[in-house]
Amino acid sequence: MSGRAPHSFKWRLVGWLVLFETVATLVVIAIAVGLLWVTGYLIDGYENGNVDVLKDAITRNAEGKLVLQETPDLIRLRRRVANIWFIVRDKQGHSLAEGKVPEAFVFAIAGLEHMNDGRFRLSPDKNARPEAVVKWLESPAGSVQIFSGTEGELTFGRLLLSTTGAFLTIFVPMLLLLAFATVVVTPVVVRRMLSGLSHAASHAAHIEYDRRGIQMPVVGVPSEFLPLVRAVNDALERLDEGYTRHKRFLAQAAHELRTPVAILGARIASLPPGPDKTRLNEDVTRLSILAGQLLDLERLDAQKDEFRPVDLAALAERVIVALAPLAFGAGYEMTFEADPRPVVVTGDEASLERALTNLVQNAIDHGGRRGTITVKVDPQGAIDVCDDGDGIPRSETDRIFEPFQRLRKDGKGAGLGLNLVQKIVQLHGGYVDVARSPSGGACMRIVLPREATTSA
Repeated sequence: MSGRAPHSFKWRLVGWLVLFETVATLVVIAIAVGLLWVTGYLIDGYENGNVDVLKDAITRNAEGKLVLQETPDLIRLRRRVANIWFIVRDKQGHSLAEGKVPEAFVFAIAGLEHMNDGRFRLSPDKNARPEAVVKWLESPAGSVQIFSGTEGELTFGRLLLSTTGAFLTIFVPMLLLLAFATVVVTPVVVRRMLSGLSHAASHAAHIEYDRRGIQMPVVGVPSEFLPLVRAVNDALERLDEGYTRHKRFLAQAAHELRTPVAILGARIASLPPGPDKTRLNEDVTRLSILAGQLLDLERLDAQKDEFRPVDLAALAERVIVALAPLAFGAGYEMTFEADPRPVVVTGDEASLERALTNLVQNAIDHGGRRGTITVKVDPQGAIDVCDDGDGIPRSETDRIFEPFQRLRKDGKGAGLGLNLVQKIVQLHGGYVDVARSPSGGACMRIVLPREATTSA
């Protein structure tokens, strides 16, 4: 078996949705940037080509004066623009200039100290790129004012950098909000969509091996999961058919066994007394009980019996009288303890007699052929069957009630007796308890519900 923990459908769906949203957003941004770059729509109208390069190249010398470093971007700009011109100034009165200001823009020099941002166009088209701009920008030398032309172009690196900034300030918060909404909303939607499947799963949790005709509901189950639910229902139907055939075979086998067992018992009864006759009687009794157990299992599954008042003391006395010769022949003594008054409970007399018979037979088979088998009827509606054998280990107290399970591999019987006892008692609303007798042997106790008990 794999040691990997099962994954959550809900949270895996959330994870994939968040990943898809992130990738989709990045793809949209990449397509937008690529279209802007290829079509030149943003590049043709870009007016900060010169000032971007100059801003990164301006610094100060040791005296605090403005100087211009020959950065790679500035070198490329000089190659592209033959007559570059600019005026750079700061608020402390330092200035730096290069080239000749075009005559059309000379008038602006006198008013630079009163300008924040400005655009100068020679064309009457208001949508065209201006021929000169004035901007205050943050540079390595601090805040500076740059007055220059607009011949420079937007590079792909600057476009990507500006897009990244927009992505961090606009798209990241949007993406985080979308992811948060996905994490919160998706589990709610998934839970509501899978409510039908959850109902089917809770219904399946109550399916028992001995309850037939049960199907998982398909109402409300999403269509994607309907094949699974229907396949489970088909499997349950096939199991029901197999279980029915199995029970029918057991019932028929038990009926067929009763006649040869009765004939065998009659022939053994004609034998002279002796150890061989005693052992043969034990074997025949065991076969007869096994056939009865199989029939009782079939009858209990039908659950058509009507409960009537049953006197436990009288019932226990009948069982002891029937099995006492077998117990004496196996080397046991038997004692019976009961209140003089009847101990009446409501139940199926045949089933309860079968349960007590199985417990006494179990004590005969596993009591070590020594000591005393004690049957005690409690006035509160309980019956104890104790022996002086080796007892039952605590680790085996649950397993002994499983069908066809035997405490010892070489033990007698088919392993159905205690399972049948438990089913009969549970059918009456009670339970079977396992303890040790004072001598260390096994003590089996049938406890019937007090509310089902009446006083005679």
